Amino acid sequence: MTLAVYTTIYSGVEPYLSDWFRSLRQQTDREFELWVGLDGLTIESLERFLGTDLDPTWVVASAGATPAEIREQALTRIAAKCSGVVLVDSDDRMHPSRVEAARASLERAEFTGCALRIIGQRGESLGRDFSLPAHLRPDEVFPRHNVFGFSNSAIRSKLLTQCLPIPREAVLVDWVLATRAWLLGARFGFDPVPRMDYRQYAANTARLRYPIRAEQVVSDTVLVQQHFRLMLHSLRPEFLPERIAELETAAAQIEAFRQNVVHDPVQLETYVEAFNAQPHAMVWWSTVAYQPLENMWMSRS
Repeated sequence: MTLAVYTTIYSGVEPYLSDWFRSLRQQTDREFELWVGLDGLTIESLERFLGTDLDPTWVVASAGATPAEIREQALTRIAAKCSGVVLVDSDDRMHPSRVEAARASLERAEFTGCALRIIGQRGESLGRDFSLPAHLRPDEVFPRHNVFGFSNSAIRSKLLTQCLPIPREAVLVDWVLATRAWLLGARFGFDPVPRMDYRQYAANTARLRYPIRAEQVVSDTVLVQQHFRLMLHSLRPEFLPERIAELETAAAQIEAFRQNVVHDPVQLETYVEAFNAQPHAMVWWSTVAYQPLENMWMSRS
């Protein structure tokens, strides 16, 4: 299998690049092509991080390109050249087995992910892992949640091509690709062993630090609603009808949550307090319309 490793490097990530490149050099499987999307930075500005042993294929964002567009440009080119791609974020750290394990997982699945060890901004362990809940199959997290990010996933190129293009305005690009794969009935896999260190800091789009605050629920709801809106506006004939129905039901529940909790300051504070008292659900976007608390909005809709 011809395998690519892809990351996007963007302005603001520079403090973490030495960590990332060091972890890349420590991979037990070095038989991959390195692809790097550049968003707001130049190749010359990264030379001090690269050394002489890395020869990436650069994909440079055009002026005005959105984050989704630079990723789509890179992934489209990768899918045409390689059998699969390992996705890794440049502000995180790869464990030495990341590529080796992803290659093995892609022999069994079309879309696969791995657990993440959560670290702080300085690289210190926060004592928690992010993983697929033990009682769920990988495809059962959809459509409400996601465990397949751009730091812990790997995708076969044939499936990736079917999931493209990405809407230019998409923010949660990883969830878009994973949801489309789910709608297509793709075969998912998940490795419960942490193969990445997932850095938590102020610039994270998907945050996993607890306790949460009301303003996080509000901002997360905006992102989740945009995701569902984009998914519903880009439905395709090849998607499974029963999964489209699940997507529509989930979108309606998110809208009920927005109306009955997010738009009601008292109810929002009650929800935040109740959420923080629950066992923390270590999946992305569990902050929005958390299902064990659905009586707080569904009964009022």
